[in-house]
Amino acid sequence: MKAVIMAGGLGTRLRPLTSSLPKPMIPMVNRPMMEHILLLLKQHGFTKIICLLYHQSEAIKNYFQNGSKFAVEIQYVEAEADYGTAGAVKNAEELIKGERFLIISGDVLTDFNLSEIVRFHIQKKAQATMALTRVRNPLDYGIVITDEEGRIVRFLEKPTWGEVFSDTINTGIYLLEPEVLELIPLQKEFDFSKNLYPLMLKRNDPLYGFIAEGYWRDVGNIEEYRRAHQDVLHGDVTMKIQGTRLNLIGKDIWVGDNSRIDAKHTQLKGAVVIGKRCRIKESVRIYNSVIGDDSIIEEDVVIRNSILWNNVRVSRDSEIIEAIVADHCEIGEKVIVQENAVISSECRLGAKSEVKSNVKLWPGKSVEEGAVLSTSLVWGDRWLKEFFSDARVTGLANIEVTPEFAAKLGAAFGAYLGKGSYVLTSRDSHPSSRMVNRALICGLLSAGVNVEDLRSLPIPLVRYQLKSGKEKAGLHTRKSPFDEKLTDILFFDTDGKDLPPAKVKSVERLFLREDFHRAAHNETGNLDFPVRIVESYKEGLFHHIDAEAIRQSHLKVIIDYAYGSASEIFPAILGAFGLEVIALNAFIDPSKLTKTKEDFDNSLKQLSNIVHSLKAQIGFLFDTGAEKIFLLNERGEILDGDLTLALVTLLVLKGTNIKKIAVPVNASRTIEEMAERYGVQVKRIGTDTRSMMDVSSEVGFVGTKNGGFIFPEFQPAFDAMLTVCKILELMGKCEETLGDLQKEVPKTFILRQNLPCPMTLKGTILRRLIEETKTFPYRELIDGVKLHFDRDWIQIIPDSTRSFFHINAESAKREKAEALIEEYKSKIEQWLKEEE
Repeated sequence: MKAVIMAGGLGTRLRPLTSSLPKPMIPMVNRPMMEHILLLLKQHGFTKIICLLYHQSEAIKNYFQNGSKFAVEIQYVEAEADYGTAGAVKNAEELIKGERFLIISGDVLTDFNLSEIVRFHIQKKAQATMALTRVRNPLDYGIVITDEEGRIVRFLEKPTWGEVFSDTINTGIYLLEPEVLELIPLQKEFDFSKNLYPLMLKRNDPLYGFIAEGYWRDVGNIEEYRRAHQDVLHGDVTMKIQGTRLNLIGKDIWVGDNSRIDAKHTQLKGAVVIGKRCRIKESVRIYNSVIGDDSIIEEDVVIRNSILWNNVRVSRDSEIIEAIVADHCEIGEKVIVQENAVISSECRLGAKSEVKSNVKLWPGKSVEEGAVLSTSLVWGDRWLKEFFSDARVTGLANIEVTPEFAAKLGAAFGAYLGKGSYVLTSRDSHPSSRMVNRALICGLLSAGVNVEDLRSLPIPLVRYQLKSGKEKAGLHTRKSPFDEKLTDILFFDTDGKDLPPAKVKSVERLFLREDFHRAAHNETGNLDFPVRIVESYKEGLFHHIDAEAIRQSHLKVIIDYAYGSASEIFPAILGAFGLEVIALNAFIDPSKLTKTKEDFDNSLKQLSNIVHSLKAQIGFLFDTGAEKIFLLNERGEILDGDLTLALVTLLVLKGTNIKKIAVPVNASRTIEEMAERYGVQVKRIGTDTRSMMDVSSEVGFVGTKNGGFIFPEFQPAFDAMLTVCKILELMGKCEETLGDLQKEVPKTFILRQNLPCPMTLKGTILRRLIEETKTFPYRELIDGVKLHFDRDWIQIIPDSTRSFFHINAESAKREKAEALIEEYKSKIEQWLKEEE
C-alpha cells in the first residue's frame, strides 16, 4: 500500500518558528517532525510515499529528496491553491488510483501501530477507517461515536462544550479505499471532516473508527510543541532518538556523534538529548532539555526544560528556563530567557539582556546589551488557549486587556476585514471601557479600516445599526456584568448577530501570527461620529410596535434601568405611549455596571416592594447592556426564568399570528403544551447565543429562560427595550395581566443543580454517559445530553468555561425530578472516581 503525507499546512499557530520553515520541518528532538512520520510508515511497511505540498515546499523536497536515504520512494504533488484536506488528496489521484492507501499528517507526533489499523480496515471491509484516540479536551478536534462493531454513527467537527458527546476524537490518520476518491470533487475546496465524512454518513457508506493504542499529539501550537518534547523525554513516546544512550545513575542521556562534554562540575539531570558535534563546557547544568546539532554551551550556563535547535551558542553564566531557541542564535553572557519565551532563528541577545516570560522574537531580531524585553509580541498561555469565548474576548481590565493588547486586537480585526471597510464601535460608560475602545479604534485605523464610533450606547442599538447600515462588523466594549475586574470585547457581524465561529478563528489566527498587514501612512482609516443613530432606532421600533394597543392598555409600569445607558433613550420612547411609568435608577453610574448576586437580589426585592406598594400592573429590571429583562407581576412577585419564558411565550401565542417559535433545549415542556393549543410549532435549539440568533431567520419568536427574547422582524438579537414594548403591546391586546396568564401555564417542577467536574474529564464523562444511554428510546444531543422519560426529562450540559456540569430535570412531581437528578448525579460521581 501507499501512504499519503499531508505536508502543506501553513503552521500559523506555531509562528514565529514557522516564519522561515514549513511546519513538517520543525525539529522534534533533533529530527524534522515529518521524518518521524516517515520512519513510522517505513516500520509498518509503507515504502511508497506521496507527499502533498503547498507552503514552502522547497525546504521539504530539498531535505527528503526522492526518499532513498530513508529507504523509501517519495513522490511530490504540489497544489496551486488550498483545496482543503480531501481536495489536496484528490490532486494526487493519478498516483494512488486503484489502490488502498493511508493518509497521515506530516506534523503530528505518534507511535500508533499502523499495521493494526490496516488489519481492522480489511476485516471490517470498510471504505474508510479513521484512527481514533481519547483526549482530555476534545474541543479542537472532530469527536466520534462508534457502535459495537466500530462503525461510525455520529461525527462532529470542532464542537463547543454543549455539543461534546465523547472524548474520542479523529486523529487525522485515515485508511481509504480508492473508490472514496470518486466522492471528492476535483480542484474544489473539500475537507475530510467537514464534507467527505458527513457525506459518507448520510450515504450510509461503511465508515469505521479504530481506537488506536499508543501516543498521539497534534503539534498545533507552541505549547503543544513544548509538551511533545517533554513527553518524548519522559518516555511516553516510542521513537528512535539519535545519539548514543548513556544510563548514568538512572538518568537518560543521549549524546550525538563527535560531541564533547566537559565533565568537571557539569550536571545533566532528567532526560537530556545532545545533538551531533556539540561542545558542552565546564559547570553547565542541563535538565530535561534538547540541544541541537553544532551547538556550543559555555561555562556556568543553566538550561532547564528547554528546546535548542541547531547552531545555537549560549555564552557563560546565562539561563534559559522553559524556553525555545531556534537555529543560528547567539545568546550573550549573563542573559536570562524566561518561561515560555520563543527566540526565532538568527536572533542575537546582547550580554546581560533579559527576555521576559511569553515574549516572542521574530527571526533576525537583536536585543541590545543590558536591555529588558518585556512587551509580549503575542500574549501568554491564557490568550493562546482561551483567547475568544464564542464571539467575545474577556480579560482582567488593564492587566490582560490593556491598551497595547486592544490596539493589536483591533489591528488584527481590521486586517481580517480589509482596507477600506467600515466598522462600528461602541462601549458602556465605564472609564476602562472608554480606554479600551479608543485603543481598539487606533488598531482598526492602523489597518486602513474606517471607524464610526457611537461612544456610550446600549448594545441593541449597535446591532440594529449594523443590520441596516453599510458597516462590515461591530465591536462593543463593556465592563463585565458579572465581575468588576473584567472587561469584555464583543464582536458583531455585518447583520448585527455575533461574529460566527469561522470568522472568530480567522481573527484569532491573525492576532497570534502578529505579522498581519498594516496600512501605508496615507491609507490609514478615518474616524467619524455618526448622528441620528438613536432617532433611526426609535423610528424602526415605532414602526414595529402597535402603539395604540399600548396606549389603550392604561398600564402602570415600573422600570429599573440598572444605571445603564438605556436610561437616556428608553424613557422618551415610553413617553410616546402615554402610560404611567415610574423609572428607577434612571441615570448612568459607571461604578454600578457590575452587580454581585447580592446586589441583583436586592434590586429585585426593591422593585418588588415598589410594584406592590404603587399597585403597578408590571415591573421590569434591565440588565446594564439593555439586552435582557427580569419580570415581576402585578402582585410584585419575582418571576423566575422558566415562568418568565412561559408567560412571554403565551403572550406571543395569544396576541400574534406567528406559526413557529424557538426555545432552548433546556426550557420547560410546558412550551410545547401551550403551543399545541394554538397550532404553533416549537423548535428546540442550543443554549448558546449564536444558536438563538441563527434560528431567528426560521421563526417568528425566540425566547430563553435567562430573560433574553428575540423578535426577528425587528432584529435578530436580544433587545430589552423592544421586549418591554412587545410585552406591553401584547398585554394590551390580550387584556390580561401576568397574574391572569399564570393560571394558564401548566404546573410543573424544574430543578437545576451544578455538579463539579474537572475540565480534563468532561469529555470522558460525556462519552460514558453516551455509552450508558445508547439504547435509550428518546435521547437528544442538541446541547449536552437530554433524556426523555415520557413527559419527564433530565439534561446534563457541560459548562463552556467553568469546571462543572449543569444538571436539569423536569417532572409533574418534585420528588420525581429530585430522583432523576440524584440518579444521574450518582452515576457521574462514580465515573469521576473511576477516572481520577
